[in-house]
Amino acid sequence: MDTAPRYFEDFQVGEHWESAPVQVTADEIVAFGRSFDPQPMHVDEAAAARGPFKGLIASGWHVAAIAMREFVRAGGHGSTPAVGLGVDELKWQAPVRADDRLVVRREVVELRRSASQPGQGIVRTRVTVRNQAGVVVMSLLSAGRVAARGTGSAA
Repeated sequence: MDTAPRYFEDFQVGEHWESAPVQVTADEIVAFGRSFDPQPMHVDEAAAARGPFKGLIASGWHVAAIAMREFVRAGGHGSTPAVGLGVDELKWQAPVRADDRLVVRREVVELRRSASQPGQGIVRTRVTVRNQAGVVVMSLLSAGRVAARGTGSAA
C-alpha cells in the first residue's frame, strides 16, 4: 500500500488503477447478506435456487463494498483521505455468484477545483467491476474531495 500523501495536483485525467482478482465466496455472500441485505437470493441457497437468478448471488452493495475496499487497500489516495461526495450512474449489470473472481478498475475522468472550498479539489472516477469472463457486473461514477497542495489539511 502506498502511504505517500496525494494531493489534488497529483491526480491526472486518464490515470487508472486495477486490482488483482478477488474471489467472492458463498460464505461471504451470505454473511454480507445477513448483515446488510437479507433477501433470500443473498442468504438462502435453496430459496435462491428457486428465484429469478437460479442460485445465490451477492448483493450489489456487497460488490460496491468490495470495490471500495480494494481501492483503499491499494492506497489509491495514499495517506491523504478523500471525502466521498457522491455516486452517480450506479449500475448492477450482471449477478455475482459464489467463486466469481472480480477485478476492480478505477479511472480518473474529471478534475476540478472546488468552487466553495478553493483549497480542495474534486476527483471524479469511473469504477468498473468485471468478473473472470470479463463481463461488467457493476459500474459507477464517484466523486471525492481531496486537499490541494499547501492547504495543510486533507479533505
